[in-house]
Parts: sequence; structure tokens; C-alpha cells
Amino acid sequence: MKIIDTTTYFEEKLMMDLRFNILNPFVDHFVVCEAKFTHSGKSKKINFKKNDYPEFEDKITHLIIDKEPIDIIKKDKLNSSDLRFNSVARIRAQRDYIMNSLKDYSPDDYIIYSDNDEIPNLEFFDFTANKDRIVLFKQKLFYYKFNLLMPNVDWYGSKACKIKNLKSIDILRAIKNKKYNFLRLDTLFSNLKYQSITIVKEGGWHFSNLKNIEELERKYLNDENHSEYEALGHSVDKIKDNLKNKTIDYDHSAKKDSSLRFKSTKLENIDISELPKFVQTNKDKYIDWIDQKN
Repeated sequence: MKIIDTTTYFEEKLMMDLRFNILNPFVDHFVVCEAKFTHSGKSKKINFKKNDYPEFEDKITHLIIDKEPIDIIKKDKLNSSDLRFNSVARIRAQRDYIMNSLKDYSPDDYIIYSDNDEIPNLEFFDFTANKDRIVLFKQKLFYYKFNLLMPNVDWYGSKACKIKNLKSIDILRAIKNKKYNFLRLDTLFSNLKYQSITIVKEGGWHFSNLKNIEELERKYLNDENHSEYEALGHSVDKIKDNLKNKTIDYDHSAKKDSSLRFKSTKLENIDISELPKFVQTNKDKYIDWIDQKN
């Protein structure tokens, strides 16, 4: 049985280096899918290079998607809903393009999908002993620095299953973060609700927005939520204020599609002992990405 870790890429070299180093002891192969366009539809260059990671190069497959999805909305003037729909379509196409790399694997091999800043903790999980169809990793959420925690938020970014149980990467990503009761007959007809689920409680780390100011601005203008970012009139000065005050302009506890989710939330500085061992043992290398208590 093999373990294949899969993800998508924009320009996150720091995160990919970290991901490879943390997961390498547990993973047989890495698949990285990159598009020639951003989630907002702008043309972009190919940024990922396998030879930037010589220690892992033989284990990496780099996929490139160069065509926009056929279902995007094309008209002269797009409203915010159109822009959001198109962003989601591009993300879905990039994720599902990963399926092209799985043809030579066994049906009983495991695939993990995460965005590249969502790193599962595989140290204490035994895939060979798992009997459930879906594996979800309950992760801690961080912003800007390795040790700036978003309190009271459980993040389920990394998800896994055997290839024979994989319907699509995008569906795997969207599976509900809940183990449903066997009496819930609707699970028999759902792609997103499962009774057969394992939740890994110490499931890893989501290191969101570990970028400099220029990179953050570029990300916000090109990611899934770019239309909302632009509509709210955010600026480089606002990014600087958030970094200085250790805040984000988002409330993860608010309901989806609620205007209440756009409000300032304070981050917490935690001890690096809660971080991956690779970060702890290489803290001098990552000193600029570790927040110091004031």
C-alpha cells in the first residue's frame, strides 16, 4: 500500500518546502498541480520547479493545467456572484486534474488531498489499520506566523481515502466534517456525508498566509475570495495593520455567506512545542516566521 500526497500550487515555496520535509517519512509520492491562470482568471507563469527540492525530486509529479474550465461564465460584465462561481470552477478544475496522475496506482493505495498550507500530522496515524472509507484530519489554524493561532477553530483541510473510494478530488475536499449515525439513510445517496469516517484528532496544522506584504496582496487579489476582498476596499495599509496587530478580517465562527464573518479577530501566540517537530528543530531557519511575544 502506498500513500500519495496531493496538492495545488500558486507560489508558496516556503510551504512546499515545509510540507515535503514534514511528510516525506510517511509519503511514497507527492503530486503538485499548478495552473497557468489564477483563481481570478489572470494569466500566470509556472512557479513550481522540482529541482528547487532536490532531496524530494524523485518523489514529485508536477502537473500543469493550461486550459480554463468549460463551465465558467463568460460575459462582458461579471457581478460578484459570477466572479465567485468562476473562481470556484477554476479551483475545482485544478484539483480534479490531479486525477490524471493516479492511473498507475493500486485501488488500495491512499490519496491525501490538502491545500499546500494544510499539513496533515501522519506521525501517529496508521493507514494500514484504518477500516473506514474516509479519513479527516482535525487541524489547528494559524495566520502570518507558525505560532499565531486562530483560537477556537477546528480546521479540516486534509482529507484522505483509498483510490477505489475516490469520486473526485473536489468531492473529497468537500466531504462534511462529521461522522453520521448509521440511521441516517441519506448518507447512502450522498457524496458528502459518510458514516464510515475516521477523524484524526491531532491531525496537523493549517499555516495560512505565511507571506510577506506583497505576496499577501497578490494572493488576496487572485484567490477564491478576490471579489469580496476588492468589494471591501482592502489595501496594503490594512494588511500592514493586521500584521502589526496580529488580527485577521475574518470570523471563522460566523455562518457562511454572512456579512458578520468580515470582522477583526485577534490571534494568539502559542509555544512552538505545539508546532511540527521539523519547525521546532529548525527554528533558527524559520526565525522570521515565528512570532515573539511582546
